[in-house]
Amino acid sequence: MLQPAIDCHVHVFDPKRFAYAADAWYLPSPAETGTPALLAQVLDAHEVRHALIVGPNSGYGLDNRCLLDTLAQNQDRYRGIAVVTHDASRDELLDLKAAGVVGVAFNPALLGTDFYANTGPLLQHLRDLDMWAQVQVEGDQLLALNPLLMDSGAKVLFDHCGRPNASSGLEQTGFATLLSWAETGRACVKLSGCAKFALQPYPYADARPYVDALIEAFTPQALVWASDWPFLRAPARIDYGPLVALVRDWLPAADDQRAVLWDTPKALFGF
Repeated sequence: MLQPAIDCHVHVFDPKRFAYAADAWYLPSPAETGTPALLAQVLDAHEVRHALIVGPNSGYGLDNRCLLDTLAQNQDRYRGIAVVTHDASRDELLDLKAAGVVGVAFNPALLGTDFYANTGPLLQHLRDLDMWAQVQVEGDQLLALNPLLMDSGAKVLFDHCGRPNASSGLEQTGFATLLSWAETGRACVKLSGCAKFALQPYPYADARPYVDALIEAFTPQALVWASDWPFLRAPARIDYGPLVALVRDWLPAADDQRAVLWDTPKALFGF
C-alpha cells in the first residue's frame, strides 16, 4: 500500500471466545475464521490503518458481542456496523454509538425486501442519531426499498457496488436507482465485493463498467473501498493484495485513490 488506507468492510469471527449462534444461517469454516488478531495481522501486512467492521449475519446473527469486544480492544483503529432488531430503541443505538458503532446493517440480499418493510422507526432513529443505514441489495431489490430509504432521511451506505446483475447493463432498474442516490448528498457506495456479482474471475472485467459508472456519479468524495475479508463463501480463491491493486487500476489518479482509500472514509466514519 503506497498511501494510508481504510478498509470499509471486514468481519471478525472468534468462535473460541464467542460461540456461533445455533440458528445462524451459515457457520464459517475454520479456513474462513477471522479473529481480531488475524484481522490486525492482515491490515498491518498491507499497511491499512483502520477498518470498518461489519456485524455478520453468518455465525452470529444478532449477537454483536464479538464486534463490540473488537471495538473495545482498539477504538482508535476500528469502527463498527451492528446488526439489531427492527424495534431497537434509541437508547440501545446510543449505547452502540458510544462503543464505536457508526451504523446498522440491512441485508435484503440475504433476507429479502419484505423483511425490512417495518423498519421506518429504526431508520428515523438512525437519522436522528446521525448514524448510517448500511444496505446490501442485489439485482433490482433497491427499487422496492427505495421509497422507504428516501423518505427516512437517513444516511445510506450501499454495500458492494449495489451488487448489480453483471449481464444486464447499466440501465437495469436497480443500478439506475442506485446511481440516482448520488444527487442526495447522503449516500456513499463501497467499491467492493465484485466477486459477489461479476461473472468473470479476477480482475472482474465485467464489473468494471459498473465501477466506472459509480465513480462518475458519486465521485471519490462519496465512495470508499473495502475488501470483504475474510471472504466468506467465496466462489473462488480471493487474496487481499490483488483487491488493493484493483483500486489503483480503477482510480489511476493519486488524488482520487487517496480520497477513496483515506479522506472520504476518515471523514464519513469518524476515524
